[in-house]
Amino acid sequence: MTTYKEAGVDIDLANKSIEKIKKTVKKTFDSNTLSNLGAFGGCYRFPKNDYDSPILVSSTDGVGTKLKIAFLTDIHTTIGQCIVNHCVNDILVLGAKPLFFLDYFATDKLKSETFSDVISGMSKACVENSCVLIAGETAEMPGFYGENEYDLSGTIVGVAEESDLMSKRPCNKGDILIGIHSSGLHTNGYSLARKVLLENFSIDHHIDELGGTIGETLLSVHKSYLNSVYPLISNKNLHSISHITGGGILENTSRVLSKELSINIDWNSWDTPFIFDLIKNKGDVPVEDMRRSFNLGIGMILIVNKTEVDVFTEHLKERNETFSIIGELV
Repeated sequence: MTTYKEAGVDIDLANKSIEKIKKTVKKTFDSNTLSNLGAFGGCYRFPKNDYDSPILVSSTDGVGTKLKIAFLTDIHTTIGQCIVNHCVNDILVLGAKPLFFLDYFATDKLKSETFSDVISGMSKACVENSCVLIAGETAEMPGFYGENEYDLSGTIVGVAEESDLMSKRPCNKGDILIGIHSSGLHTNGYSLARKVLLENFSIDHHIDELGGTIGETLLSVHKSYLNSVYPLISNKNLHSISHITGGGILENTSRVLSKELSINIDWNSWDTPFIFDLIKNKGDVPVEDMRRSFNLGIGMILIVNKTEVDVFTEHLKERNETFSIIGELV
């Protein structure tokens, strides 16, 4: 006789693991949350009275091979924050703020402590972004993933006032690009970063200029810009926003522009964080590959009316954001 547990799926452990994280997840719930964790789906009361013409905005993403760094270091507390913040930023650039988030966690053999660390990170980010971690899927798939490895993805649903949708605003020649600084690689370029850095250093190698080890630096939390940028959404002099992910500054910013416009970037207008210089120099990576693979220290770009730049920069200063004027539209 062969049991499901002997085949590699431990339902009792999964149930215990979910029970263990319920208290943490419930800290993300708000008065509109109508379901409990463990139901077949999440139920949420839509706050329709808060909007004149509400539009639902959604996005799904993952954290790529940043997961490999978590596996190597056995540090899993930041990766959950990264997936939430990445998704928050993706809907923020459309003019939306988050309502709720759903996760997908799949692994070869469930390790309760690892799972708990990941979900705790998600919960922390959800609280910081006023977003409910409303539901998710935990899949144990023996023989599919490597030992002690897992995959992670997330889906976010938010809401925007229709009149505030960024996609409806035209950009113009002469608009200024304000680049808000990143906290590191965020969640993109890790395949290139791992190849270069792990061929030259151990994961726990300390580098003074980084202020920590290779592993710690690569696991820096993907920054959320919600609390700094969302208050600016209603200002019509904010013409567009881009989240700098895979493809870099040029490709991501081009996604929000009409074909008649192009981007003039002053690549010397900000100090590139040391981690990017380290990757470039150790791997002899061409400049164009660096610019296309990484954010290079710019995590989000505001495209603003050239006559109103001071309004936006003063706001960012008040929110303790560091930023640079990095270019213009031509």
